[in-house]
Amino acid sequence: MATIEETAGIEETGPQPSRLRRFIAHPLVLLPLGVVVVTLGAVLPGILFNLLHTDKSSVLRAFGGLVVGLGGLLAYFAFRRWVERVPHEPRRPARTARELGAGILSGFALFSLATGVVAVLGGFAVLGVRGIGDLWLWLGIAFSSGMVEEALFRGVIQRQLEAMFGTWTALAATSVFFGVAHLMNPGATYFAAFAIACEAGILLGAAYLVTRRLWVPIGLHMAWNFTQGWVFSIPVSGSKPPLGLLETRLSGPEWLTGGAFGLEASAVALVVASVAGFSLLYYVHRRGEFMPPRWKR
Repeated sequence: MATIEETAGIEETGPQPSRLRRFIAHPLVLLPLGVVVVTLGAVLPGILFNLLHTDKSSVLRAFGGLVVGLGGLLAYFAFRRWVERVPHEPRRPARTARELGAGILSGFALFSLATGVVAVLGGFAVLGVRGIGDLWLWLGIAFSSGMVEEALFRGVIQRQLEAMFGTWTALAATSVFFGVAHLMNPGATYFAAFAIACEAGILLGAAYLVTRRLWVPIGLHMAWNFTQGWVFSIPVSGSKPPLGLLETRLSGPEWLTGGAFGLEASAVALVVASVAGFSLLYYVHRRGEFMPPRWKR
């Protein structure tokens, strides 16, 4: 687990760092630098891959999403190592696999639970089984969104804000950023942005705090989007109705179904994800691992 010094990207051993090094190591400088590095790491391979003009039914769409996701993730790890100079952690493939698997199972279970509750309340119905549908497209979306967005929002933004302002402020600010970013999506409403802020900001932020590694939130984020888009064929953040495994129908009031934005803007999904998120926060807080603001340390 990273110490406060590692989280802030500052090394205390060895020769006294130069003035430039101290400036770069400040969390409010590392934050925009990290955003730029991760964004470039994801965008550049994405531009090259888009030149292929692959069909959405092609397995290459999944491969392209994986390349974009890994590009952003590798850029993040390179930034930690060479810009922040965080000491290198030993490779633990088994631990990484466990955390990623736990996140994937949690994402699938949480969204399935929310969908099941909406179905019981009469807002969701399964009409039949479509088959493979746009499987490769949604795998690609899951890979790219899960890896890149978690590297950005949890790995860079939340971590650097926490190093400067403490855990509570970092969680609140990251949640607001994530919700506001989705206001530009088709079908977005202020409630949808609020729901996304809680579901993604609190739940994924808390999932990161449990291990202070990215694998649990990456798995959770990927599985949430994939389950929503491909398994249940429900619009994801205002997207067009997907062609997924199941042929389904949402009907009823917007507070129940999320309307055009999708089920993640439903009050049911908001409650399910928020309860899970605050449960994780309670667990982390009980362990005494919330970080105070920089000036109180």
